[in-house]
Amino acid sequence: MLPYFTEKFGNASSRTHSFGWLADDAVQTARQQVADLINCSEQEVIFTSGSTEGINLAIKGVWENYQSKGNHIITIKTEHKAVLDTCRALEKKGAEITYLNVDREGLIDLQELKSAMRPSTILVAVMYANNETGVMQPLKEIADIVHEGGCIFFSDATQAVGKLNIDVQEEHIDILCLSAHKFYGPKGIGALYIRRRDPRVTLFSQIDGGGHERGLRSGTLNVTGIVGLGKACDIAKSEMWDDAVRISKLRTRLEQLLIELPNTFINGSTKNRLFNTTNICFQEIRSENIIKKIPNVAVAMGSACTSAIAEPSHVLKAMGLIDEDSYSSIRFSLGKYTTEEEIKEVVELVKKIINQ
Repeated sequence: MLPYFTEKFGNASSRTHSFGWLADDAVQTARQQVADLINCSEQEVIFTSGSTEGINLAIKGVWENYQSKGNHIITIKTEHKAVLDTCRALEKKGAEITYLNVDREGLIDLQELKSAMRPSTILVAVMYANNETGVMQPLKEIADIVHEGGCIFFSDATQAVGKLNIDVQEEHIDILCLSAHKFYGPKGIGALYIRRRDPRVTLFSQIDGGGHERGLRSGTLNVTGIVGLGKACDIAKSEMWDDAVRISKLRTRLEQLLIELPNTFINGSTKNRLFNTTNICFQEIRSENIIKKIPNVAVAMGSACTSAIAEPSHVLKAMGLIDEDSYSSIRFSLGKYTTEEEIKEVVELVKKIINQ
């Protein structure tokens, strides 16, 4: 990224001089790197400021562009707030939204999805992996149901891209969003995949003013961030498998040691989930009382995006947890630089606090 802050400072939209050409070449290289990571065409990749913008463009863009077909959208109660809040905003404009339930493991009932489908359904939005529990929905089966109903399938894959081998063709995903900082790229840059054939998906733009990104997202491109996103995709593609094996073992070790504690259990499916995430309930002990005593350990009660809100996790509540257990739950997320020594240290700290 460094050269694009200074000596290669051209605007990628300036096509009349070499400075702009250099920037544009860098953007196109990054676009191909994103496409290679999720197995799509580089023409199907739109750069955004991150997944929140991508989600808004996907959901609002479909709703505004397909109103002649219908106004019904289906999503899940455990989606990220970026999806839920966008849907609630559209409800005020006349959209009809169905929020599917999940079971205690955080998984939807496919029969409930089938029953929710209507002739007026235009979009189904199901996240790839939950940001608080790591739970992964059966996307292929969901995609088949959605497409049988002639609808568009959108997946918020923010937590999964860069960690899992995602193939939008094989999994029949029509729109997918990702964010660079979830796999060691810079913050403030992301991408939206939009299928061009079988079916061809068209969106109504949400930002106008110059026709950048094929008219879907106007504004001067963040060349430096885009270069960083592309490089992060390139690294993830070559390293993700080795990272997954090692991190999974560490996560299992963390869980084994923590659930030795009395009245402690894992929230959500332990079979269908990301390899790096665990959400653990320490019953009858407020998680904030644990977290505030370990300020040098990066853990949270729920999503970072809602950590300032003093409410029980909407994800855990949807899974059937009572408020007291939700307030007693902590999300642990491991990364590629997490060590076995750090796992031991965290376990010792948490056990010491709980015993006190």
